Amino acid sequence: MQQVERWLSWAMRIQSLAQTGLAYTDNNFDRARYQELREIAAEMVAHQADIPTQKARELFCNESGYQTPKVDTRAAIFRDDKILLVRENDGQWSLPGGWADILQSPASNTAKEAAEEAGLRVRPYKLVAVQDRNKHNQPLFAYSVWKLFFLCHNEGGSFESNIETTKSGYFSLDELPQVSDSKNTPAQIRMCFEARAQGPAWQTLFD
Repeated sequence: MQQVERWLSWAMRIQSLAQTGLAYTDNNFDRARYQELREIAAEMVAHQADIPTQKARELFCNESGYQTPKVDTRAAIFRDDKILLVRENDGQWSLPGGWADILQSPASNTAKEAAEEAGLRVRPYKLVAVQDRNKHNQPLFAYSVWKLFFLCHNEGGSFESNIETTKSGYFSLDELPQVSDSKNTPAQIRMCFEARAQGPAWQTLFD
């Protein structure tokens, strides 16, 4: 399991404190100091990641209110002993999934993403794991993401090309295509196979 690099951890902590301060302070002098802390955090990310500072600000400093993790849900859909993957526009493959939308529960968001990316009507029935993305996936993000993996029953439908995915297919564990480590690693896909094999005995994993 990878650990978040120390510099990124420091930058994320500074950014979080600054964002929280901006959300709650009524003092204009404190607000200026929190803004400066945010700028320092963005400069740290820009320097270490070798990207323009403005780009770091857009990725890192564009939210308000108390800072909380983003949520990403993934659907593990099986047919026989193979798992469904969808091919992204960049040619890499992933479990159907994406950012959680407002007015969606974790389960309904998983079903929505499976319908949009794989053309399938699914019913999530087992939470496989809740993982801190930066402990499992590359590249590291300058903000916190929780990834939720669900086993899902396939209740029908068929794939149609869309703006996010160009193909779908079922794969055994020993014939996985090039997967997107940013979205799901081979280890995370293996975890879904293990959860399905264990059935009711599987205990949800969490970081």
